[in-house]
Amino acid sequence: MNWSFDITLKTRAILYKFLEQFSLEQLNTVPKGYRNSIYWNIMHVVVTQQLLVYGLSGLPMLIDSQLIEAFRKGTKTEEDASQKDVDLLKGLLTSTIEQTQRDYAAGIFTNYTTYTVSTKSTLTNVEEALEFNNFHEGIHLGYILAMKNTIISQ
Repeated sequence: MNWSFDITLKTRAILYKFLEQFSLEQLNTVPKGYRNSIYWNIMHVVVTQQLLVYGLSGLPMLIDSQLIEAFRKGTKTEEDASQKDVDLLKGLLTSTIEQTQRDYAAGIFTNYTTYTVSTKSTLTNVEEALEFNNFHEGIHLGYILAMKNTIISQ
């Protein structure tokens, strides 16, 4: 699983750079043709990882339940993020994965509720959830890269 965690951390480092490079206004912009902002996409990957790994394992999640409700699958950008929100997200990007690594090494993921994802694949254990999570984060990184060009040209 070290490979899977390494990929996640590298993706998160790229996402972190967007939080550093873009202004708060740019992070909150929902470009024409999109449903969500860059900020929403990045917070969504944090929330989704928690739901797929901890939630479906029946374990307490590492993030606040309000974040889960606001950024889970099926939600959209409802309000602008503040600088405080962005700073929180910067911390969560790395801390949640580092804690997941420690928890995985400690063997706490002993149960898993099967779950069929949007690609019609069924996750049956935490290892599959971690691998699917990388795919999911890649999709949202792709959205952000496409949005970046639209936002910069505005």
